[in-house]
Amino acid sequence: MMTAALGVSAQKAVNPPAGGKAISDELIGIFFEDISSAADGGLYAELVQNGSFEYSPVERDGWGPGTAWRMARPGHSLGNLEPRMDNAIHPNNPTYMRLHIERVKEYYDYKGWKGFGLQNDGFDGFSVKAGAKYDFSAFFRNVKGGQKQVRVVLAEPQGWGKDPKLLAEATLEVGDQSWKKYACVLTPAEESKKAVLQILVLNQGVMDVDMVSLMPEDTYKGHGLRKDLAQALADLNPKFLRFPGGCVVHGGGDGFWNTYRWKTTVGPKEQRRALKNTWGYHQSMGLGYYEYFQLCEDIGMEPLPILPCGVSCQGTNGGWGMKDQAQDVVPMSEMDEWVQDALDLIEWANGDATTKWGKVRAEAGHPKPFGLKYLGIGNEERISPEFAERFKYMYEKVTKAHPEIIIVGTAGPGSHPGNPDYENGWKLADELGMPIMDEHYYEPRDYFLKSRQYDKYPRDRKTKVYLGEYAAKDKKLIDALAEGLYLLHVERNADVVVMTSYAPLFARKNATNWNPDLIYFDNERPYLTCSYYIQQMFGQSSGNYYYGDCVKINDQTDLQEQSVILNTKTRQLFVKLCNASADAKTASIDLSRFKGLKKVMKKTVLSGQPEDENNFEKQPIAPKTETLKTKKKMNLDLAPYSFVMLQVSL
Repeated sequence: MMTAALGVSAQKAVNPPAGGKAISDELIGIFFEDISSAADGGLYAELVQNGSFEYSPVERDGWGPGTAWRMARPGHSLGNLEPRMDNAIHPNNPTYMRLHIERVKEYYDYKGWKGFGLQNDGFDGFSVKAGAKYDFSAFFRNVKGGQKQVRVVLAEPQGWGKDPKLLAEATLEVGDQSWKKYACVLTPAEESKKAVLQILVLNQGVMDVDMVSLMPEDTYKGHGLRKDLAQALADLNPKFLRFPGGCVVHGGGDGFWNTYRWKTTVGPKEQRRALKNTWGYHQSMGLGYYEYFQLCEDIGMEPLPILPCGVSCQGTNGGWGMKDQAQDVVPMSEMDEWVQDALDLIEWANGDATTKWGKVRAEAGHPKPFGLKYLGIGNEERISPEFAERFKYMYEKVTKAHPEIIIVGTAGPGSHPGNPDYENGWKLADELGMPIMDEHYYEPRDYFLKSRQYDKYPRDRKTKVYLGEYAAKDKKLIDALAEGLYLLHVERNADVVVMTSYAPLFARKNATNWNPDLIYFDNERPYLTCSYYIQQMFGQSSGNYYYGDCVKINDQTDLQEQSVILNTKTRQLFVKLCNASADAKTASIDLSRFKGLKKVMKKTVLSGQPEDENNFEKQPIAPKTETLKTKKKMNLDLAPYSFVMLQVSL
């Protein structure tokens, strides 16, 4: 899969001049894990928190069905709320809220605000725009009493004793005594950053409610993802998406009941099974496998789903701190279930609409197959004998049934030579002839500034490398430059390293489990880090040939690197240079071997002070661009602490 870079239309490919090395053109991708509220309250555009009333103290102490909700009774209406689990919409979605409405308007008609019901505060409030349309829906069941009027309101609280500010409202008529989905559209008259949603019943009786939703109509490609966050991903120009984790894949230490199973995330949303998140909160699965694959299609990425293989994370129940890290494993007699999950996923993604699982995809709204190419098995588990046995069993079964699928394995956490998991993982990869091995490591910036790990990897090894999780352990400009320096090293070795993805991807303000992250956000906007802009430049400059002898840097040290990348399909040439030192440098560039260079080139520079960082208070670092006259031979000044990219068409 190859997409045109920076909006350049694909043309007749150019022939690469001599001296180049063929490399992967899928080197830069992204990795999404639901960590730091990246999905609910983040990329998934749903504004209602706990809309299915499935929050539980199993997920977080003090949580329950009423979390993020409060009783609403304007005008001193009377009633009570009762969480229930009998006769639910679906067994995967067992909890709902029963409203007992006792008195509505006998007392204090509170300036038009009356009724009994619920208020949802969203994720730190609802941020709504004037004139924008928001689709409300909920399942209601009229249990007792006549037909009921239900007033649905977007309002902004004004403080104790004051009328709330009405932003939008609609009225629904609820009469069915069985579950039925009701919907309306709310259009706020004013903008608000702290709105709430109220569901107010205006008649006495008993009514059940579940699956409450408020979704902006203006989502990314109309597919239910928050537009600004999805656009930030698209602007990285990524070639693939790894999902859903990360440690999320194998449940994170609560037992196999809490393992992420893709089949419970692809049906109607009221039938999906919510799950405790590894990082201590709730996954509604409104963002499930269907939405991940759809996002890949919308942006032009290869999907890379990661499936569990019957082995728990070694961090189970505090295992990271144990001398002998524990791993739970399913009996080998049960491994066929996990194999079948993989086979069924391939059928769901690639099968036509007449197959069992292809039909499920088609009924969800996507008759055409997604075209799955990659499949990951396992996520940084300890490479124990038990893991090796189960991985090998699953790998061989899936490969036999689908030899066209490229399997990605795992080298465990801390993927450096000498680490036991790394050594055992590569031994297993060599034994199986595995196509790609997933390596992970998070290190201080000095590692990325000085290490050249992949220079030492054997060139004759069948298994290629996917650097699936990595980052310098801070978010200063110098950390981003360290990552850029390392990626230039990776590009030099992109015949061995065929894919990379920074991690983690997203983090919500005031709900962050891990630092640093690539993109921080609140309800209003994303905040792009220095590392984001480095990743963006590499995503924009993907190509299929590397040239290492076109640039010379004066007095070069370990703190300078360079690469020249040719994309023969889009007819684009990229020169990238990193200076992570305090000294100015000069680069001598010779592009005379490349014929047909256009007259102007684009220059992009990221620079600043080494301790600068972008955060919620300030965003001092961003790329600056200008156009230059193209010269086949030129000298280029490299400022201290800078990353420079030149782009020219052929």
